[in-house]
Amino acid sequence: MMMKILQAGVVLLALSLTACVAPQSIVTQPTSARSQPTVVTGNNNGAIFQAGTAKMLFEEPVARRIGDILVVTIEENLSAVNKANSSTNRDGGISLSGSADIPYMPSALAKLFNATAEVSSGNTFAGKGETNSTNTFRGSIAVTVVDVFANGNLSIGGEKQVVVNGSNNVLRFTGVVNPNDIKAGNTISSTRVADARIEQVGQGAISDANTMGWMQRFFLSVWPF
Repeated sequence: MMMKILQAGVVLLALSLTACVAPQSIVTQPTSARSQPTVVTGNNNGAIFQAGTAKMLFEEPVARRIGDILVVTIEENLSAVNKANSSTNRDGGISLSGSADIPYMPSALAKLFNATAEVSSGNTFAGKGETNSTNTFRGSIAVTVVDVFANGNLSIGGEKQVVVNGSNNVLRFTGVVNPNDIKAGNTISSTRVADARIEQVGQGAISDANTMGWMQRFFLSVWPF
């Protein structure tokens, strides 16, 4: 008896620990640039141009190198509609009749030969389904260039955390951009980002109130009715 109680306690403890684990994040790439070694270049004291402080006079200052900052404007509008209609109809019938006029036939056999039978069947099916899904995500986030690929594309990543009255809202963004798609002002639309991973999660009392309890989730997954 004691062993059964201990086993039940272990099961409940495992379920509670599983419920405490936060859902796995979809953002798997780094959200910040790795540290770069400092390159020391000698200044030419006799020239106006200095490599360490030179500015681009005839080029828009946009993100090009690891550690540069880029502003991503999140403009995600996703809409999906799925409709299905199906119907079937099948009818069938059969009719049997007979007659016999034989002298001295017993009455039971006469009734049998003169019997009439009718059989009919019908099968009708109609099905209809419709699914609508609409998602809208607007905002902006400043990210950094995490890596530069051989073809010049930039791997970007960033994270923003806002805490208000103990409620923590976290926005993460990663992806790959083409430098030619960066607009004036060093901004780019999220619709131009490849392999985009956008994640917005909340932590705090409000998020806990909107989360189903672990025991309720357990019975919802195993309850057959």
